[in-house]
Amino acid sequence: MTDALLGQALVEEATKKSGLIWVRGAGPARALWHVWVDGAAHVVGDGPGEQPLPGLADGSTAEVTVRSKDKGGRVVAWSATVAELAPGSEPWEAAVAELKGKRLNAPDAETMTDRWARECRVLRLTPGEATTAHPDGSLAARPLPTTATTRHPIPAALPRLLLKRRKR
Repeated sequence: MTDALLGQALVEEATKKSGLIWVRGAGPARALWHVWVDGAAHVVGDGPGEQPLPGLADGSTAEVTVRSKDKGGRVVAWSATVAELAPGSEPWEAAVAELKGKRLNAPDAETMTDRWARECRVLRLTPGEATTAHPDGSLAARPLPTTATTRHPIPAALPRLLLKRRKR
């Protein structure tokens, strides 16, 4: 009983303090920003301009890995039950109130919650069993495919131009 309570406390504290959690549903693990509300992690996504939530369906399970905010290493992993919150419901409103405060660089900050209700999903990840045992191996994975590209290389003369400005 004591170990279970300590595990729950570790999950809650580590998840609250971490800016990102790694969530693996039916597909590969993804880093997701989140908030902790009423004993569970909440994420918003799958809409235009929001984080993708592939493999996370209502009623499914997911594995959540929490990293240390200062060192970046794995602190705890826990299994989660995924539930999609209905827009306008009391749990949805409570989660969205916290999510809105943590959403950075939103292009439509005033109408963001209305857009989330229309076009996005808000998911509740309720913690189950926690594990602090470290896995065998590094868990390193290839980066996920993306359409993002790197800009062209900087012109060769640019460093010289910047150094001249500093001397003046």
